[in-house]
Amino acid sequence: MYLIEPKRNGEWVYDQGTLMAIQAYARDNIFLDESIVFPYMPSPSVQIGLFQNAYEEVNQPYMDEKNIGLVRRETGGGAIYLDDQNMSYCFLYNTDKDSDIYGNYGKLYQPVINALEKLGVEGLEQKGRNDLTINGQKISGAAMTVVKGRVYAGFSLLLDPDYATMEQVLNPNQKKIESHGIKSVRARVGALRAALGEEHKNINVWELTDFLLKEFLEVLDLDDAKRYVLTDEDWANIDAVANETYNNWDWNYGRFKEFQYQVNERFEGVGTLHIGLTIKEAHIEDIQINGDFFSVESMADIQDALTNVKLRKADMMDALSEFNFSDYISKLSAEEFVNYILEIPANQEEGEV
Repeated sequence: MYLIEPKRNGEWVYDQGTLMAIQAYARDNIFLDESIVFPYMPSPSVQIGLFQNAYEEVNQPYMDEKNIGLVRRETGGGAIYLDDQNMSYCFLYNTDKDSDIYGNYGKLYQPVINALEKLGVEGLEQKGRNDLTINGQKISGAAMTVVKGRVYAGFSLLLDPDYATMEQVLNPNQKKIESHGIKSVRARVGALRAALGEEHKNINVWELTDFLLKEFLEVLDLDDAKRYVLTDEDWANIDAVANETYNNWDWNYGRFKEFQYQVNERFEGVGTLHIGLTIKEAHIEDIQINGDFFSVESMADIQDALTNVKLRKADMMDALSEFNFSDYISKLSAEEFVNYILEIPANQEEGEV
């Protein structure tokens, strides 16, 4: 097995879109005589599955406030929160040598189970469709697909999960959304550190990664590992993939075809406001604004202005910039209106949604 590290000019890469692009580029263009492993550890970010609706999976206002990114992978499964305290691993398996790996999550996890048992971990079990658990608590979730004759698979591994941030970011404000997106199943999350043998309790994420990679690659020293080092040409192509896909808002948010949602609220001094939206590829395809508020101008102007606009604060504010909004909904500003649609708390510092 070969090792590809996400290092550029000797420095570890943390941008979540670039990390996904490395894997995608290698998957489509780098073919070696053995399978490949990629360790990766992004800046705080959420990774969602190919068939998920981002708006149903994350607390976007919280993510904007904390500068937490979002990326859509090209495999299925649910949403996961990743940060720079926990390593994830991606694999490209040559199916001529690992012909039974696809769909076999037990086999995918077996090398890491074997390795962790050497660190004193007990109670490890592959459960459900694609989870790795310790005494019933989830410490990893995996996904896989087949591309160009190879199995493209990966899993996260929770050494020191940030429970507080994880709970906030994967707890979306519950708009009344009607969607056919695949929803994440929230599992009881555990931590690997608590299960480590006493002599390994203080291991850090880099030390754990080195140990696991040596086990995966069957070497005593990583200096002896087979490596593929990304070239300048590789990096130019990786940058292109990141810009076109994984760091592209339309891919991450607009990939989901269509959904509808409604928001309702009563504003003191304004009245009741009810808004129904049809969202297609993350753009407002249709919007209906109703309520018992007062208006001196036709609400059709606002509805027309927002049609075909991205469901993102900066774009919506730009579309409404030409209007004196209080003429349309008395005593309400355009920003209050947009924040209401996107469910941004009134006291949150402004950030892009």
